[in-house]
Amino acid sequence: MIRNLLFLSKETIKKVLTIEEAIPAVRDAFIQLSSGKVEVPLRVHLDIPQFQGVELIKPVYSPLTKKIGIKIISLFKNNTAKKLPYSHAVMLLLDAETGIPLAIMDADYLTAVRTAAASGVATELLARKESGTVAIFGAGPQGAAQVRAMMAVCQISQIFIFDPDTQKARKLANNISSSYAVEVKVSSTPHSLSACDIICTATTSEVPVFLDSQISAGVHINGMGSFKPHHQEIPAETVKRSRLFVDQRESCLKEAGDIIIPLKRGMIQERHILAEIGEIASGAIQARKSDADITIFKSVGNAVQDLAVAEMVYGKALKNKLGQELKL
Repeated sequence: MIRNLLFLSKETIKKVLTIEEAIPAVRDAFIQLSSGKVEVPLRVHLDIPQFQGVELIKPVYSPLTKKIGIKIISLFKNNTAKKLPYSHAVMLLLDAETGIPLAIMDADYLTAVRTAAASGVATELLARKESGTVAIFGAGPQGAAQVRAMMAVCQISQIFIFDPDTQKARKLANNISSSYAVEVKVSSTPHSLSACDIICTATTSEVPVFLDSQISAGVHINGMGSFKPHHQEIPAETVKRSRLFVDQRESCLKEAGDIIIPLKRGMIQERHILAEIGEIASGAIQARKSDADITIFKSVGNAVQDLAVAEMVYGKALKNKLGQELKL
């Protein structure tokens, strides 16, 4: 018997999904990814040059949970000028035994949470234990979620917000100040960046958002924004002198400009990628050798993260009888 399809809105998802819960779920998902226990083909890029947009179609199958996930995310540059969000996303969850659709979810908030949860996992594993000062590049929904993830895994005392839109940066700073007992500053100065233990980049920039000379030894960087071969948030010089870790080797070597650009320049080789974050999480590989190491976690986003979080949301929605049933 075909069951009804459950629709979960952003508001419903916010009721049942927290970054604190998402972090261990995403950590386990990365371990499964690196150990070959999930099937994650490279995502499909559908470019829409007429409107400066791209559609990303991301499938994943988990034999362990017998679930299939398919996320479609739209990224359109011109939306900002139209006073629309840059991205829109939907997530479809299916029963792998029958192919029956189980749920369709508004995936904007889900995407922000799973991306931030990945940064949380990487920061726990790669940053220095005493890290307390964070720089956030990008004051949009992703930047806001990055803040919540950093607060969940570290004893953060100071946050610097970097964004060309100072009004948006101040709004995020005010929201942080009202939620956490932490000092927050809107900044654009190199001195601020050199004082930071952790840097999170969550922007749409096509060029590095800081200079290699502006960071200090021992910093950990979560590169979460760029996802195309010609896009770059992190300077190639920084990548060259870092201990580099990724969400998935195959996808990063195909999509991550932060890695592809220094590769093409001959500054690094593929072996500069020391491990996937799932290999670090499982304890198979050592992450940081000294407090002076610069560590980078580069992610282009992986469907295994989406599935892990979507399954959590779906289970809670069923338990609490949330969402709207749509008849097939």
